[in-house]
Amino acid sequence: MTDAVVQDTGVEGAEDPAALTDGIHLVVDALKLNGVETIYGVVGIPITDLARLAQASGIRYIGFRHESDAGHAAAAAGFLTQKPGICLTVSAPGFLNGLVALANATTNCFPMVQISGSSERHLVDLQRGDYEEMDQLAAAKPFVKAAYRVHRAEDIGRGVARAIRTAISGRPGGVYLDIPAAVLGEVIDAEKGAASLWRLVDPAPRQLPQPEAVDRAIDLLAGAERPLVVLGKGAAYARADELIREFVESTGIPYVPMSMAKGLLPDDHSQSAATARSLALKKADVVMLVGARLNWLLGHGDAPQWNPDAKFIQVDIAATEMDSNQPIAAPLVGDVGSVMEALVERSKPGRITAPPQWREELAARSAQNVAKMSGRLKAAETAHPMKFLGALQAIRDVLRENPRAYVVNEGANALDLARNTIGMQVPRHRLDSGTWGVMGIGMGYAIAAAVETGDPIVAIEGDSAFGFSGMEIETVCRYNLPIVTVVLNNSGVYRGDDASATDDPAPTALKARHDLMIEAFGGQGYQAKTPDEVATALREALAAGVPALIDCVIDPTDGTESGNIAHLNPKGITAKH
Repeated sequence: MTDAVVQDTGVEGAEDPAALTDGIHLVVDALKLNGVETIYGVVGIPITDLARLAQASGIRYIGFRHESDAGHAAAAAGFLTQKPGICLTVSAPGFLNGLVALANATTNCFPMVQISGSSERHLVDLQRGDYEEMDQLAAAKPFVKAAYRVHRAEDIGRGVARAIRTAISGRPGGVYLDIPAAVLGEVIDAEKGAASLWRLVDPAPRQLPQPEAVDRAIDLLAGAERPLVVLGKGAAYARADELIREFVESTGIPYVPMSMAKGLLPDDHSQSAATARSLALKKADVVMLVGARLNWLLGHGDAPQWNPDAKFIQVDIAATEMDSNQPIAAPLVGDVGSVMEALVERSKPGRITAPPQWREELAARSAQNVAKMSGRLKAAETAHPMKFLGALQAIRDVLRENPRAYVVNEGANALDLARNTIGMQVPRHRLDSGTWGVMGIGMGYAIAAAVETGDPIVAIEGDSAFGFSGMEIETVCRYNLPIVTVVLNNSGVYRGDDASATDDPAPTALKARHDLMIEAFGGQGYQAKTPDEVATALREALAAGVPALIDCVIDPTDGTESGNIAHLNPKGITAKH
């Protein structure tokens, strides 16, 4: 426990006063008791002393420039560690900034807890105009897995325990914990305070699938002519890597990894159908989703992207996810590790063998697509001005020399093209915009990955996406983190060659020398105009292990509006592109 507050009675000659504590100490004690090692946040009224005490008590505090970035860092920490990342914010506007990341964490199923100070209930409820007055609990509830408020210091331990267990159990997600300023400052007996805290026991217990459900799924796969496994980021989070690999390889079933599941099996694995994804989805007759959802990223399971006669098997810890878009013929409700263990065990007699002609068909299409991509890559090698693919090839080659490096990726073209160009060999080493496609996760995710792993990070950013969190390069420099930020700078949102109908810049126009930004904070800046310059700068920066930024000057005409999802962007009848 941290040192208790000792009350001064002010009476000369009085006996030693009783030991007292307060809400701030109890929050820190409760977090430490439950294994919290890092807090990400932005200080201010009323949580500044909480951050100071946490740091003095041995919890690492990482201070950000904006609460959304601190929240994204906490979310990424949750994904990487399987323990809820903790974000600490001030009230009202700061709370709302953090709520963006908390909602995104919930959508992506990352365990995270946002703790925010707040105004007093008797002032908020009568709308008396208190400092940063807001009913934060009501505001948070629609966007999170759960939201709680603590009204008494003696309930802080209970509130922290509820928040952590809720965030990590079942389907992980974001939890909001509201602690009013008066509760943080409330003084109570230290012994009573200590007794109110407890350590969680088995907060994320295994959930085993029913044997008959496992056999139903195995029978479906065994009878399939064109079976397919789709691996989602839930499979990566589960850390069931060896079981997943054993099942895939023992059955011979082709698989398609979603973006953050890349590396669960190496991208160059012989059973990967990633480079023949369109054909795999269109023709598969039995599809097993492992920690993946039939949301917009998979076309909701609808034709013509999918075989209209496909039967779906779904592995998910949440039974309510089943049938959300398509009928699930074989629901497997349980944690991914337990389900995969059961599938491996019950399919051992060779009950499932994928037809070789299906794999051959996918391999042939894959070879065609790889050849087409190779032609595009070859043309980009010498293009001037530099193209996205020219810069990305250089990054890819350097990353092959640095297998420990994590990749953080966001943008439109920067995201789509990097995902298709840069292969992953190691699980959980790719972090990107995820289910919502949110821009602005880059620096928060990169900082969390560096803090939680200690490994080098390469953040590949579109210039527009970088702008959402670019000020956090000061945070990177302040904590001297081994992060190399690579900005693919084509001077615009999507592209930089849009003409303007007025004297103002076009709505999509941008202009920046990002390498000069990091130099202002003491980091190393580079400007690169050719693929060779990109590779040289990235090698040098990774070898140095210090904060660095490479501003890659990309052809302003290179890029597609909205990347691969242009169909979601309606065109007005007067719009010109």
